[in-house]
This record gives sequence, C-alpha cells and structure tokens, in this order.
Amino acid sequence: MKKVLIIGAGPAGLTAAYELLTNKQADDHGNNEFEVVIFEESSAFGGISRTVNHNGNRMDMGGHRFFSKVPEVNRWWESMLPEQGNPSYDDILLSRSMPLAESGPDPEKEDRVMLNRNRVSRIYFNRKFFDYPISLKFETIKNMGFITTIIVGFSYLKALVYKRKENSLEDFYINRFGRKLYSMFFENYTENLWGRNPSEIAPDWGSQRVKGLSIIAIIKDVFSKMLPGKERRKVETSLIEQFKYPKLGPGQLWEVTAEEIIKLGGKILKNSEVTSLTKDETGRITALTYTHDGITSTMEGDIFISSMPVKDLVGGMNDVPENIAAVASGLPYRDYMTLGVLVPKLNLKNLTKMRTVGDIVPDCWIYVHDRTVDMGRLQIYNNWSPYMIKDLEHTIWVGLEYFCNEGDRFWSMTDEQFSEYAIAEMIKIQLIDSASEVLDTHVERVKKAYPAYFDTYKDIDKLIDYLNTIDNLYCVGRNGQHRYNNIDHSMCTSFEAVKNIKNGIKDKRNIWNVNTEKEYHEDAKTNEIE
Repeated sequence: MKKVLIIGAGPAGLTAAYELLTNKQADDHGNNEFEVVIFEESSAFGGISRTVNHNGNRMDMGGHRFFSKVPEVNRWWESMLPEQGNPSYDDILLSRSMPLAESGPDPEKEDRVMLNRNRVSRIYFNRKFFDYPISLKFETIKNMGFITTIIVGFSYLKALVYKRKENSLEDFYINRFGRKLYSMFFENYTENLWGRNPSEIAPDWGSQRVKGLSIIAIIKDVFSKMLPGKERRKVETSLIEQFKYPKLGPGQLWEVTAEEIIKLGGKILKNSEVTSLTKDETGRITALTYTHDGITSTMEGDIFISSMPVKDLVGGMNDVPENIAAVASGLPYRDYMTLGVLVPKLNLKNLTKMRTVGDIVPDCWIYVHDRTVDMGRLQIYNNWSPYMIKDLEHTIWVGLEYFCNEGDRFWSMTDEQFSEYAIAEMIKIQLIDSASEVLDTHVERVKKAYPAYFDTYKDIDKLIDYLNTIDNLYCVGRNGQHRYNNIDHSMCTSFEAVKNIKNGIKDKRNIWNVNTEKEYHEDAKTNEIE
C-alpha cells in the first residue's frame, strides 16, 4: 500500500483525496492501493472556498459561483450536491421560476442540494450602478453623462489608431479600452486589488483578468437592441447567466466531500500545519513535519500532493538551490479581510426588473470603484442563497471586502477598529445612514487569497522545472501552482495528478497545463474574482 500525504483541505486537496479513494485498485494481497492522510492547518474545510457561520448568518469567503465547461467537474458537483428539484424559499415567496432537475432534492426539506441562482454583478461608481460587463445603453450614458460618454468614445477611437508599446498592465488596458475608461473602471480598482498601480504590473496579467469588459461586448449589446424580437432574445439570452450554488454556501460542498473521504477510509488532520518536507539524497521527499496543538510530529510517506502556497512549500524544503529558493521566496500574494454586517435595510434602490425578497438590489456582489473609499467589493449574501440568512425577510447580511497584505494597516487593526472603519465607509458611500443601524458584525481574515503575477513570477518556469524533478511531489490548486485558478481549475489539477499517480505517468505537464487554454478564458464566463 502506498501512503499519500496531502497538504491542504481546500478544493484541490480534497478532490485529490476523494479521487484516490474511489475506483481504488488493489495490490496482490487484496489491500487497497492508497492510504490517504490530509493535513489542514485550520479547523475548516474549503480553504478560500469555506463558509463561516456567525450567529446563524453564513459568509462566503470570496464569493464563488459554481459554473464550469468541464463535464467531469459538473458530474462531480452533482454527485456531491444534486441540483434542486423544487423551488428554494425565496423563489417560493416571489413565485419565481428557476430551472429544476427532475427528481432532484427539495431545498426546503434537504440540505445536500445545489441551487440554481441568477448571476448579477455590477459596478458602483460615483454613487451610481454600471453593468458588469459594461453595456452601452441609455442608463449607462445617463449615469456617465453625455460629455463623459463622448470623451470615452473619442478616447477609444484614439486607442484604435495609436497603440502604446505594452510595457505594463496600464498600457494593456489603455490599448484596449482607451484612457478614459481605463481611468474610470480599471486604474483605481486594480491598484486597490493588487496594491500596485497598473503601470507597475506586467501586461500579460491583463489577458487573464479581462473576461467580459470588452468593446466587442459593448458593440454586441448595442446592435442586439436593433434586432427583431426573436433574434434579439437569442442574443440577450447569451448575456443572462445563471450559476449553481450550494444551499449552505460553498464550504458545504467541501464539508460533504470531507465526510465522504472519511467514509472511504481517508484520514483528515485538522489544525495541523505542515512546516517542512524532507528530501533524501536522490531528491525524493520522504517525510513531512507538522505541528498540532503545539506538538511537532513527522510522518513518512510515498507520495506527496501539495496545495499549500508554493512559496511556503519550497521554503520548508532542504537542499533547494539558491536561485530556486529566491524565486519561491519572492512570489507575491494578496490577502483580504471581510466584514460581515447585518442591517435591516440598505439605501441602494432596486431599479431593475428582477424581483427580490424585500426588494433589495439583486446583486450577488458589487464592485466598488469609488475613489473615496478603500472598500473593494460588497457581497449581498441574501442573493447567493436564502438559506445563508437567519432572518431573510427582515435583515440583509452583507460582506465588505478589503484587499490587503498580511501585517499592513488593515490586517493589524483589531476586529473592533476594522468594523468601525468599514462601517464608516458604508456611510460615506451612502449604503446606510448611521452606524446605529448595524445589528451585528463579524471579521474574517484570509491569507494568500490571490497569488499575483509580478515580482519573481517572471521566473516561475524555473521553479516549476525544479519542482518537477521531485518525482513523488504533485503541486495542485491555486496556491499549490501559484496560479489564479477558479474552483473547477483547482479540481482539474487534482484530476490530472491522480490520473498520473494511478497510471504511473511521470510527465507532469498535463497538471501544470490546466487553466492555460486560451479558449477557456475567451469563451467561459467564470468567476471574475474568486
């Protein structure tokens, strides 16, 4: 029997464990081929995809839409949380129609169920809402103002004629959208998100993150309104998106997966932080060291699957070449903090045609592009799932997201200080009128949420080549590969890793090639920021 040690109980780590323990092969003595042990440094499952329950109100860490072009991923989700076969609570209240699966579970009676939800995200800029992606319609022109719209148009035309040399992400954005749109919808938000001005970020980062806000989409939107009824509906339908979402938040999927892993004989050690890995003279990893309840222990293994930050993985290895260690130690990340705020109402008016409980705005999340505040994004958990809220009909549970770096001024604030700061910004941008309206708050901090593509990332290929020389090590997931993977991408890296392990395939390029397909980025409507 081969002992497989997996670092991290997020989407990638749990997927790898489950795949190893299903369709198991047996050795010559009839024993199962793999013994699986997972090490998770926290007490929760799901990593950045976890769900926090605070006084009966649930918080999604990051905002996660379950949508994938990969059939294997969709089948996997369906096996864990089947699609709803009856209306959810809010759909019942509103007499709202949503897709239902034949013989699917009833979310009013069962918890293991995946809901179908409407996708609504908008930009909040200058106290007004703009579509995400931007659409050129009367409301947009009205919100921008006629003069600004003209400036945007001429700015874009100039960008068509005069192309800047793309030395930075700023050049990338201006070449595609013009300086005016760049200054309105890209510059400040990008700097807020990554902690750096786009002029300091390499241009290749843009091709990954521009997923929908395009002039082509704007032109398509304009001309769709000129088509006759049937054709217009066909075009407009392509712009209306729905996604799946676990009844009790994304963490529920990974809690269920963890339960299934344990049933299959897997072992999960929570509150167990892996601190180092030991390589022998041949370059293979023989053991890992971890701490649990203040006690340091070592466990030997045959195969190692890591979804921990590659920076920490390499930093904890012995005998790493100096140049490789430098690349790993210089990899940048962005952390974030979320403040859950419970209020009886928001000042935002629902001017859409979408009906909601309490007639609140229908957005799942709102991008805050207001230059007067540090808030990056606003989640409205009521719209993710009605079961995320203890009192759906009388309260609104929102998450105020701030992008930061571990140890900076936000991270160093006490929970009380951060709460006061964020609530003051809610008042400043007129989400609420007074701090006295706040019924409850809760702070969450997430380390290394977003691996970034600058600094030593330019030498990531050297690091990957080195890691691939360690034949019994497999790096999977967002942080395991230092790649901006969504949930389905992270799962696919584990699918590929397990296929290699089970089939004795040594070449790991298939694992690292996940989420590099140009077609996926251009055609799939995946999570904007997850």
